[in-house]
Amino acid sequence: MSTTRLAMALLLAGAALGLTPARSKAFWSVFKNFGPNRLERLNGKIGGRVYDHTDNHGVDRRICSKALGEKRDLYVYVPPGYDGKTQFPFMLWLHGFGHDEKNFLDFVPYLDEGIRTGAIPPMVIVAPDGSVNGKPSLFNTGSFYLNSKAGRFEDLIIDDIVSFAFKNYAMRPEREAHVIAGASMGGYGAYSLGLKHKELFGSIAGIMPPLNMRYIDCHGKYMSHYDPNCVAMRNEFPRFEVIGRFYGIITVRQRRLIDPLFGRHNPDVLSILSANNPIELLETKSIRPDDYKLFIGYAGKDEFNLDAQAEHFIDVARKKGICPDVIKIEDGHHSKSTGVKMFPALARWLTPILSPYTPPGYSGLAGGNHALLHAPLRGGFVRPVYLSPLPSSPTMLHW
Repeated sequence: MSTTRLAMALLLAGAALGLTPARSKAFWSVFKNFGPNRLERLNGKIGGRVYDHTDNHGVDRRICSKALGEKRDLYVYVPPGYDGKTQFPFMLWLHGFGHDEKNFLDFVPYLDEGIRTGAIPPMVIVAPDGSVNGKPSLFNTGSFYLNSKAGRFEDLIIDDIVSFAFKNYAMRPEREAHVIAGASMGGYGAYSLGLKHKELFGSIAGIMPPLNMRYIDCHGKYMSHYDPNCVAMRNEFPRFEVIGRFYGIITVRQRRLIDPLFGRHNPDVLSILSANNPIELLETKSIRPDDYKLFIGYAGKDEFNLDAQAEHFIDVARKKGICPDVIKIEDGHHSKSTGVKMFPALARWLTPILSPYTPPGYSGLAGGNHALLHAPLRGGFVRPVYLSPLPSSPTMLHW
C-alpha cells in the first residue's frame, strides 16, 4: 500500500470516527489493545456493570444474528442497583464509522458517573457492533445501519439486537422510555432507524449526524454553507465528488462511502438513500410535532460539512412544527473532543424524558453532585452555543 493511501485511510478513519490528527493521543487510541482483562478492570471501577456478549475478552459470548447469518458482538451496560427484575429505561447506542462496540467502553465511566451522581437518569444501554466485517477497520466502509450490499444491518439492529435485549434484560416496554442515539454514522443510524420505527422509539439523539444524504446547494455544490434560499436535493452521486476535506488539501470522495454499500453502477442508489434519508423521512413517515423528542448536536466547522446537513434538517423540521433540541459548537470539528463537549447538553435533554420511567424509590445514586449538567465530561469548562432560530426559506420543500 502506498504511503499516500495509508495516510489518507488513517486520516479518514480518525476524522470520521470522531478523532482528529491534531490530537494524536486520542487518534492512536483507536489501536490500543483490548485485552481479556479490560472489561474486568472497568467493572471494578464503576457503580453499574457492563455485560459481555462479545469475543473480546477470552470467551466467545457473541449473539447469533439471523439478519447477517453470523455472530455479532454486543455490550450491555446496566445501572447501579439493577437486579434483573426491576425495569429501567432503554438506550440503544450506535457507534460511528470505522468503530465497533469496543468504543462504547471508553464512554462507560462518564455515563456511569452521570447516573451515580443523578445527572443522568438510570438506564440500560445496549451497544452493538455495526461494523461491516465485524471489527473496526481503516479501509472498509461503514454500514450506516442500512440493508445494503454490505449486509442487512437495519435488520441486525431492529430484529436481532433489540429483540435480544428485551428477552434478556429488564427494560420498560413504553416507547417513551426508549432512546436511540449515536455519533457520526451512528447518529445517522439513530435518526434513520428511529424515524422508521416509531413503535420502538420515543426519542432520538444524534451527535454530529448526517441528516440529509442528498444535500447540495442550488449550484450543485456539496461543500458549501447552508443557505435556506439556495438549497437543493441531489439525484446523482458522482464517485469522485469531494465530501470531506482536511487541511484544505486532503480530500474524502463519494466513492469511499457509496461503492462498498451499493456497488459502482447501481441504479437503485438514489431510491435506497431517499427511503432512509432522515430529512425525507420527516415527510414520508408523516412525522408530527408530538411524535418524538429530538436532540441534535453539531459542529460549526465539520470537515464533512454535516453542519449544513443539520441546519437543513432543522429548518425543514421547524416548518413542520417539529422543534429539535439543538446544540452547536461553533468552533467544533468532526472530532471526539467536540462530541464530548455535547454530552452535558445531552444529559440535560435526557433527564426530563426518562426520569418519569425511573423505578420508584431508585436508590442507585451516590450523592447529589450534578456537575455533569454544567461542565463537559473531560477537559475545561465549555459554554455550549445554542442554535438561534434559522432563517426560513420562502416555501416548504417537497421532493
